[in-house]
Amino acid sequence: MNPQTHPWKNWKHITKLDPDKSLSHDDLKTIVESGTDAIMISGTQNITSKNVSQLISLLKDYEIPKILEPATPDAVVAEDVDYVFVPLVLNTNDLKWIVGKHKDWIMNQTIDWNKVIPEAYIVLNPQSAVAKLTESKTDLTSDEVVAYARYAEKYLRLPIVYIEYSGTYGDPHVIKKVSESLNEASLFYGGGIDSRATAAEMKRYADVIIVGNVVYTDIDKFMETIPPF
Repeated sequence: MNPQTHPWKNWKHITKLDPDKSLSHDDLKTIVESGTDAIMISGTQNITSKNVSQLISLLKDYEIPKILEPATPDAVVAEDVDYVFVPLVLNTNDLKWIVGKHKDWIMNQTIDWNKVIPEAYIVLNPQSAVAKLTESKTDLTSDEVVAYARYAEKYLRLPIVYIEYSGTYGDPHVIKKVSESLNEASLFYGGGIDSRATAAEMKRYADVIIVGNVVYTDIDKFMETIPPF
C-alpha cells in the first residue's frame, strides 16, 4: 500500500459528521478548515438518502477528502464524495452486517468500485446505537479483539481495521495491543475523543483517530483534538 493509492496512510484525524444532526455554516467551515484530514459522512439512526445528500451538498465546495460510510444500501449517495468506506462488522451475531447488506447493494446499484474501500469494524460499546443495531458481541477479551483484527488483516486482507467505541471512550490498552498486532492494515479508532488528552492518548496507538460527537457539543473542544499535540 502506498499513500497515493491509499491516502489514509498519510492521515491522522478524520471528522465524522452525522446526516441526522445539524451544524451551523460557521461551525462547518471551522471543522473543514481545522486541519482535520478528511470528513466522514456517517451515522446509525434515521439515515436516509435525503439527509445524506443534504450533508454532502453542504460539503461540496470544500476542498477536503470526503468519505461516505453508509449505514444501509438505501442511503449510498456516492456522487460528490471521494470514497465509500464500507464496514464489515466482524463481531456481529447477524450475518447481514458482514455480507447480506453488501450483497443487496451490489444487486441494486451501479457501483463505482474505484471509490469503494472495505473496512473491518469491531464494535465494543454495548450501549451504542451501532452495537444494538448490529447485535454485536461486545464483551470481548483483548485477545479476542486482537484475533478479529488479525483475521481482518491476514485472512480477509482488509486495508482498515476500525475499533469503534461509539459514544464512550475506549480502553487504550486494547488499542495498543491491536496496534502491535497489525503489520499492514491501518488502525482507525473512534469513540469518546473530546479533548487534547484523549486525542493524544489514542493517537499514540491508532494510525487515524475519528472524532465525531464533540463537534455537536463543543466546537472549541473539537479543535483541541486536531494534531499535532
